[in-house]
Amino acid sequence: MTTPLPEPAPRTPCRRLIYLHGFRSSPASFKARMLGQAMVALGRGADFVCPQLPASPAAAIDEIMSQIRPDDTDVLVGSSLGGYYARHVAEQCGARAVLLNPAIKPAIGLARHLGPQTLFHSDEAFDFRPEYLQALQAFAVERITLPQRYLLIAATGDEVLDWRDMVEAWPGAQHIVVQGSDHGLSDFASHIGRVLEFAGLAMPPPTDPDTSKGD
Repeated sequence: MTTPLPEPAPRTPCRRLIYLHGFRSSPASFKARMLGQAMVALGRGADFVCPQLPASPAAAIDEIMSQIRPDDTDVLVGSSLGGYYARHVAEQCGARAVLLNPAIKPAIGLARHLGPQTLFHSDEAFDFRPEYLQALQAFAVERITLPQRYLLIAATGDEVLDWRDMVEAWPGAQHIVVQGSDHGLSDFASHIGRVLEFAGLAMPPPTDPDTSKGD
């Protein structure tokens, strides 16, 4: 169940849909795969981009800005830590952005995850270093500009982040407050239509992907 929203104005179809995954996640995230499948069904599979982001925040932002080069014709979809990155990138390049249970102050939330880590989908090892926390703070956006650039989907049942902080961080933006659900938005299938609509795209025929862990 979501809070009622007015019908949004028609939007120009995006050039690319760029998914930014969360901490310890990857392009194998079920939400990434679901969006990729939707784009294929729309005949736009080549326009879906989902990079494996490095653990280093500086390297992740550099990957996005230097290799992917989003612009104001693209739509970012950021989940958790990816939502934090999407906020920064959108403000830098003018892209629209969908935020899925986005991190607000990840330098605080990720402090307990310092040290050796593994990815959810491959058990690939990486080290999350103390200097990464300071690097995260460098990409903070104190206040968004052009709220119409953003769609926030925040779950009240998020066990990691507080949905009220998310709503407060995106004043004036389109908000979908999901009653219940969880941090990973395991009910993402019921929200994908609004994500695609925000990107100016149609909803393809339904798919039935695996909803395993990962942001």
